Amino acid sequence: MAELRYNISAAVVAETEGSSYVFKVDGYSSAKWKLRNGEPLVSKLFSVGGYDWAVEYYPNGGRYDVLDRNGHPVSKYSRTIIGHTFSKKGSSGGYHDFIDRGDLERALYVRDDNFSIRCDVSVVVKDNDQQKCNQSVVVVVPPSDLLRHLEGLLKNMDGADVIFRVSGEEFSAHRAVLAARSTVFKAELFGAMKEKECGLVEVCDMEADIFKSLLHYLYTDSLPDDRTCGDGTIGDVVMAGHLLVAADRYNIERLKLICEDILCRHVDSKMVATSLALAEQHSCYGLKEACLQFLASPSNVEAMMASDGYEHLKSSCPSVLKELVARFLPAQLKAVLMSI
Repeated sequence: MAELRYNISAAVVAETEGSSYVFKVDGYSSAKWKLRNGEPLVSKLFSVGGYDWAVEYYPNGGRYDVLDRNGHPVSKYSRTIIGHTFSKKGSSGGYHDFIDRGDLERALYVRDDNFSIRCDVSVVVKDNDQQKCNQSVVVVVPPSDLLRHLEGLLKNMDGADVIFRVSGEEFSAHRAVLAARSTVFKAELFGAMKEKECGLVEVCDMEADIFKSLLHYLYTDSLPDDRTCGDGTIGDVVMAGHLLVAADRYNIERLKLICEDILCRHVDSKMVATSLALAEQHSCYGLKEACLQFLASPSNVEAMMASDGYEHLKSSCPSVLKELVARFLPAQLKAVLMSI
């Protein structure tokens, strides 16, 4: 039996609008005897619309226009598929009854043991598919540098128009920046409470280093590098507590939550009383729950009662102690705690 041979020739018309591809089957008689039903001849790949395609021809059935001897499509055996969606790689579309084999041979479309099939492909690209077609073009967009510029503004203070005096130190700032970040600052600097004649604002009941950290956050949305509270030392946790109070005072909710998270991660017998008082006074429900869970252990309660912050908690927040007693403590410890 003669060896199966076939070759393909292709002509790309206009890839942006469509393509015509001619699949020439050479060695038709060998193909129809060697290939069983459902086995195709497959063309080489051709590209249309950024995707690769191939034509499959089934000599004994299974599955485009057949061309006459002059290379023109035969209308009787021309088929059009409109709007077919190829959902995944390797999916296909076509006709199982494209042309009867007897009709193909009787009509003399097969000449010199070969014939040709023409396939016209047009691709309609959806938005997400267009991105795939253009994926070879990559534009690198750098991250936003807005905060870096604002940090530079904080350092050089170009255009600063207000001065804050805090614990004897003075800090320059920009009214517009502070007002955009805090409704309290907006009321103080632009509302009925604003300083009309001079640009000096006195800040009471706050340490200078806490206000400096507050300003840094307002300009950069982060804590200073030396105020990250990463090592969990008492000094860091105390700073987080003071900064939480400042954030609550100026209604800076995200900063308040940052400080609350720091305190939640460093609940211990030395600081739990102070943290519980802060949670109760500044409506920090997550911190309150973390402290109460820590105090579910009677030994932790006893250690708290020996800490420096216990007396302040007892005098300033008696209700939270009653809640602790009601939720966790055994009867013998309830009597001891409530009697102190």
